Amino acid sequence: MIHNLYLQFTKKLQYLFKNKDFLDEALHHRSFVNEQNTAMRDNERLEFLGDAVLSLVISHALMKRYPDLKEGDLTVIRSSLVNERQLACIARSLNLGDYILLGKGEEQTNGRGKDSILSDALEAVFAAVYLDGGYDVVFKVMEALFSEKIDSVISESEEHYYKSQLQELVQAAHYSTPFYTVISENGPDHEKTFVVELKVGKFTTQGTGKSKKKAEQNAAKIILGEIEKKGLKF
Repeated sequence: MIHNLYLQFTKKLQYLFKNKDFLDEALHHRSFVNEQNTAMRDNERLEFLGDAVLSLVISHALMKRYPDLKEGDLTVIRSSLVNERQLACIARSLNLGDYILLGKGEEQTNGRGKDSILSDALEAVFAAVYLDGGYDVVFKVMEALFSEKIDSVISESEEHYYKSQLQELVQAAHYSTPFYTVISENGPDHEKTFVVELKVGKFTTQGTGKSKKKAEQNAAKIILGEIEKKGLKF
């Protein structure tokens, strides 16, 4: 890499490599290497390692942040974070496309903007950080990059989490499925507030929200809170 570009990227990444050869390799796309008359490597081996690093670090970060989430929920959330679209989004936040070395063909077909190229290169960069600095370092770098996305995905999955947890408790107690009923809708169409009644076992409660799903989530959350606080049983 050109020295100035190297410094620009490491500043965005918030990690200074001890051995910048790792980063150079991470940014060598196959199309570029194939056009060179050298023995340089492309980034596919690092991409292979980076895929494993990504899965481990995100799993670790989720378990650290949310110790009460069950394995099934963790798996769903992780898959929402490590897909090509999310990785490409993070790559764009780093302007990673500006630093990848591409062959002429990929340059002409806007390779720097392709999700597949960006996500693969980002995984290779994660592997480069891991090899250069070790696990604790790559965990810190990646946790910073994924922090907002983790919070966003968790927020979007709360409905699944609270309702699924209640469903598991109900099944264990041999009761029928929780029954959710919309009992009122208030406000104009663009800003409605829904009230949902939840009946399950001997419990009845109400939840409110800006959507039916959010109101159901809040109702399930209320019952779960009462069960945990008072040690109640169905």
